[in-house]
Amino acid sequence: QVQLVESGGGLVQAGGSLRLSCAASGRTFSGYAMGWFRQGPGKERAFVAAINYSGRSTYYANSVKGRFTISRDNAKNTVYLQMNSLKPEDTARYYCAGDGRHSGLQFNAGGYDYWGQGTQVTVSS
Repeated sequence: QVQLVESGGGLVQAGGSLRLSCAASGRTFSGYAMGWFRQGPGKERAFVAAINYSGRSTYYANSVKGRFTISRDNAKNTVYLQMNSLKPEDTARYYCAGDGRHSGLQFNAGGYDYWGQGTQVTVSS
């Protein structure tokens, strides 16, 4: 059974930082794309960041570009999201996603086959 387990969420003041982790088990994702999405209160799930199989290519939503960094450690089957200069509008539940079919960047939720349960990030003003 494939599982993606996110951790690292919490409550932080505006301007602060958090580092989210997503540990995968049940299969290796070293040859496949992974990504992060988020869903705020009353909003649809939105793309945040994506990383290709090797980690050498990344892509970000405009709203987080320059503040967030996605990375991966294929030896640990884990993907990370470093979030700096957090803003109240970053408040959301953050979801890790794994693509079981493609190695290149994936921007659409429909392109991912596996999802974690999410971790809550709350940024206070």
